[in-house]
Amino acid sequence: MTQTRFFIYNMILGLFFLGCKSAKVMESKETLDPKMSVKQIVKKYDKSKSEFKTLQGRLKIEYTQGNRSETHTVTLRMEHDKTIWVNAFLNMVRVKITHDRVRFYNKLDNTFFDGDYTLISDFLGTDLQFKNLQNLLLGEAVFDIKPKEFEKRNHPNSYTIAPKQQNDLYDLLYLINPAYFKLDAQLLSQSLKQNVLKVQYRSYQNIEGLVLPEQMVITSTNTNEQTTLNLNIKSVSLGQPLRFPFTIPKGFKAIELK
Repeated sequence: MTQTRFFIYNMILGLFFLGCKSAKVMESKETLDPKMSVKQIVKKYDKSKSEFKTLQGRLKIEYTQGNRSETHTVTLRMEHDKTIWVNAFLNMVRVKITHDRVRFYNKLDNTFFDGDYTLISDFLGTDLQFKNLQNLLLGEAVFDIKPKEFEKRNHPNSYTIAPKQQNDLYDLLYLINPAYFKLDAQLLSQSLKQNVLKVQYRSYQNIEGLVLPEQMVITSTNTNEQTTLNLNIKSVSLGQPLRFPFTIPKGFKAIELK
């Protein structure tokens, strides 16, 4: 993998985390109610979904792949359901993700990329779009949960549900916290391609009434390698007017990430 590709994966996948300033860490001391149905669980989960206008924060990203690792701190801006924007290294690298495009430029080698979601989907081993990515970083299910199509599984600490009939392309498993009904973990696996995406939400925090991830670990595994992202809190503010500037500098060379 080239240095540019390695760095950009680091930046883009680092978006799967929200940090916060002056936030209260959530405690989970609730016990499971064995009588709670899938419908009741999903109803509480739906009520826990986070909505905000804008978010700005700083993220510390620890990226490990094989015997190679990097650590970066980046600035993150989001407009809910519209834009994810990252700035790193004194404006040397910038990323902007919208519903139809993934764009970045790198002043370290005068290159840029302007394309679709193939970059992220290939890396994670499944077809993902903007909404799926946003759900991941908010501690919510990567794909919508329809109660009639899911069933409970046994687990000592989390309400665990999975589709009654798994998709032909991938298997899903969601672990839901019994205290605040955000995800403790989610697992997406593709047995035919031997790809596994595991997202563990280690802790949550209350930010102005919203329950959002504080620490999380993303592990992507395929037949060739395993990649791990450890993501930790720096700071965040909500609801401020934000700009999402992005202009590819003149003279930069387009690259293909294969």
